[in-house]
Amino acid sequence: MNGSHATRSKRKQHPSTIEERPQKQHRALNGKESVGDNTPEPIYEDEMDVEDSLPAFAGAPTDTAEWQATLEKVVSNVVSIRFCQTCSFDTDPALTSEATGFVVDAEKGYIMTNRHVVGSGPFWGYCIFDNHEEVDVFPVYRDPVHDFGILRFDRKAIKYMQIDALELRPDLAKVGSEIRVVGNDAGEKLSILSGVISRLDRNAPEYGEGYCDFNTNYIQAAAAASGGSSGSPVVNIDGYAVALQAGGRSDGAATDYFLPLDRPLRALKCVQDGKPITRGTIQTQWMIKPFDECRRLGLASRWEKAVRKAFPKETGMLVAEIVLPEGPADKQIEEGDVLVKINGELLTQFVRLDDILDSSVGGKIKLLLQRGGEDLEVEIDVGDLHKITPDRFVSVSGASFHDLSYQQARLYAVACKGVFVCEATGSFRFESTDSGWIIQSVDHKKTPDLDTFIEVMKGIPDRARVVVSYKHLRDLHTLNTAILHIDRHWSSKMRMAVRNDVTGLWDFTDLADAIPALPPVPRSASFIQLENTQHPAAAEIVRSFVRILCHMPMKLDGFPRNRKWGMGVVIDAEQGLVVVSRAIVPFDLCDISITIADSIIVEGKVVFLHPLQNYAIIKYDPKLVNAPVQSAKLSTTQITQGASTYFVGFNQNMRIVIAQTTVTDITAVAIPANSGAPRYRAVNVDAITVDTSLSGQCGSGVLVAEDGTVQALWLTYLGERSPHSQKDTDYHLGLATPTLLPVIQQIQKGISPKLRMLSVEFTAIQMSQARIMGVSDEWIEKVAEDNASRHQLFMIRKRTFERAQEEGGLLEGDVILSLNGKVITRVSELDIMYDHQFLDAVIVRDCIEMKLKLPTVSADDLETDRAIVFCGAVLHRPHHAVRQQISKLHSEIYVSGRTRGSPAYQYGLAPTNFITHVNGKSTPDLDAFLKAVVDIPDNTYFRLKAMTFDNVPWVVTMKKNDHYFPTTDWVKDKSTMDWNRITYEQGKAVKGEGHDGINVVAGDQDTYDGNDDLGEV
Repeated sequence: MNGSHATRSKRKQHPSTIEERPQKQHRALNGKESVGDNTPEPIYEDEMDVEDSLPAFAGAPTDTAEWQATLEKVVSNVVSIRFCQTCSFDTDPALTSEATGFVVDAEKGYIMTNRHVVGSGPFWGYCIFDNHEEVDVFPVYRDPVHDFGILRFDRKAIKYMQIDALELRPDLAKVGSEIRVVGNDAGEKLSILSGVISRLDRNAPEYGEGYCDFNTNYIQAAAAASGGSSGSPVVNIDGYAVALQAGGRSDGAATDYFLPLDRPLRALKCVQDGKPITRGTIQTQWMIKPFDECRRLGLASRWEKAVRKAFPKETGMLVAEIVLPEGPADKQIEEGDVLVKINGELLTQFVRLDDILDSSVGGKIKLLLQRGGEDLEVEIDVGDLHKITPDRFVSVSGASFHDLSYQQARLYAVACKGVFVCEATGSFRFESTDSGWIIQSVDHKKTPDLDTFIEVMKGIPDRARVVVSYKHLRDLHTLNTAILHIDRHWSSKMRMAVRNDVTGLWDFTDLADAIPALPPVPRSASFIQLENTQHPAAAEIVRSFVRILCHMPMKLDGFPRNRKWGMGVVIDAEQGLVVVSRAIVPFDLCDISITIADSIIVEGKVVFLHPLQNYAIIKYDPKLVNAPVQSAKLSTTQITQGASTYFVGFNQNMRIVIAQTTVTDITAVAIPANSGAPRYRAVNVDAITVDTSLSGQCGSGVLVAEDGTVQALWLTYLGERSPHSQKDTDYHLGLATPTLLPVIQQIQKGISPKLRMLSVEFTAIQMSQARIMGVSDEWIEKVAEDNASRHQLFMIRKRTFERAQEEGGLLEGDVILSLNGKVITRVSELDIMYDHQFLDAVIVRDCIEMKLKLPTVSADDLETDRAIVFCGAVLHRPHHAVRQQISKLHSEIYVSGRTRGSPAYQYGLAPTNFITHVNGKSTPDLDAFLKAVVDIPDNTYFRLKAMTFDNVPWVVTMKKNDHYFPTTDWVKDKSTMDWNRITYEQGKAVKGEGHDGINVVAGDQDTYDGNDDLGEV
């Protein structure tokens, strides 16, 4: 990424977010050069940061007139490529990036670039010519192994410049030749870098995990290409392309690696002639080894003499490095074998090896090998390289799968077979979202290949729980087992995506309708009994604990996770009511599983979400549970500081721990707001701390009195994101149970609580501060009389935006003295606001005591009940946390998240932005926005006017993509509390159906802070 783009992206986001750049094409992980372990890792050139590379135009100012004339002809054929990999596939993650290419056929519109740019599947992108004309490009070929690919564009779309083509001349790449690398500096400006070819026979560099080239020699040169220059032509003084820019050293050394053009030239001729590009393989990786090393491996002197005579300029031979199990060469070639002849022909070069293999697909070849000084002749079948390179994947339950590719198999030296999880999201989110999982079985049925896996998944009903066994490519010794909850309602379709190299798109086909969920049946269970406990009353609370697992298929409200688990407390066993932290159940677009007695699993549904006090109430069907579930007896009196109590909590291993302890403090909670992206946090509530180290280890639990009464819930409070560790901070604190009783009592009576509230955040102040702010001695005496244990009042720390313009409302800095005649010295006394439309308040403002009649606002519409997914961006009304933190609401359209590889990601529409206009038309709310965007034609540009969180306006032009990212409207039905989906196709609404495009629901979403952490259980 270049500096100007990074500045622009930063400007568009919340001021304190980390500078975000679209994810780069590949990371070099554990990559080592062949020259030794201490050699710095190479990187692909579109991965380099400009700040770390040499300045553009290095060497260019001193070019001769002959070079200048050559470059003037070359630059018109070099293009900047900007593209999105719309979904994870094979070795490529979903991403947005930029690179370089060059025209190799002006009449038919073919562009040459790198394979790691084209990717293993179709991308969505465009190229920009030197005169800044833009045209769409589509991949038509990517080599399964070598780092080159071919794109197609419409030649007729270029109207204002003459396009020629660069001729490919691999024969002109010679040691000592002066060359120029003509590329793009991250797509912003032309970069012409000079160099000299120093080697023609280096092994392909290893980039670590992900895509790597192999079975080819690379050209090395003293140059220093900059970021975004992957795919640049390497030209000689006559203007011929002699090599293809591919990678470079990451330590600042002026060394670049170029791919020879022999195989790209062959592929181009096949594409031009409309012929298939045959690619043969025996599933063996070879390396160039110098003669001295070959001798150590057992190369006989007679063969060294013969090779040196036949190839006087050669200094090495090909040696088997990796032979894949169960491949054509398995048990015939061994690692360390030196290749002498193929089909009777002495051979030392990769180019000739490729020639023979590519012309022998489906046939046999004879190899003469040297193994420990002895000759060994073998005959091996030549396989089709394209057949072991996947061109399709299936999406089901929010995850994507395909057959294991040759690239991945070679990287880990395993057999090229198995079902590979290319996107481990949705139901198939394992211990981590890291790629590399291989499915072994589903529902006790073996899944050796993709076709078998599809048939097994077709027979699994929605919401079923099945046993899945799987391994990771990095640890094939370990067979993992998990029980997964199969989602076929949020991600309802099972679809096959097939790569179409004519159109350059993924073609989607529905495979099977979801089988409806089986009706639940009642189950029986008994609870565990705690051993050696001295306090039976505390032990009995075990029967009130249930485990809650919440899966959120789409990230809303800035919440950073897709899954959370914790313990809930049953407050009414007869009605199946459970109270749980809002850090576990943040909103109601979710699936909730409730596990009772570690045995019975039932579905739950959100009944109530408290806007401020960090708890949610969920409900299950008690008829399905035949177990002695006990309703927790909630205390009606406030627990006090210094009181003795029993801490009963669940540690990270879900084990119950108990300790007798003391309440150390009860104070107004002051959880910092998350500056990167606002998300729910508790305010205006007292938090309890206790004197036991267990409290910091347990995110769920209770405080219990000796008689078994629950005095407080022990909850997880979601806090801010640490700027140093980039991890979310969780606080573990107690919430006194009397706070919950008014709400619980209404729910038990079948009444939906209708809370009202003051839209302000309070903070406690001491009497010394109150006196300075103008509180009279008389009121200070009243405070002392009212609350002997804590002399405090409450000041307005922050107003939500609703109060900003209202006359007669509270202002920041106001001190509350009383509400409805009651002196307010405890946080719990602020609860009076929840059931009054107006409050008679006495306050102090600017040292002046005054009386106000304060209106409260309804909390009914604070929760998100609608979300629109447009061009990969998740949009909804600004949620309560936004309104708490912002001083001015720019519109009712807030960007909550976006999908990597989407137009929203590519063009920089970032979370925390507000959209105010579409094509110059005001869009104050979601209805107006939807009306403005559904009729925009597919694959056309439109303008969005947006406002950052810190009040900076900007305009972005985006291109619509309905094929991969259709517009979808998710709406909650307030009568049933169910979420319904409406998909818009060609401007028409298709309720509950329509094509899903790339998985946005249950898929990979970036929501805040540039964070790529998708959540964990």
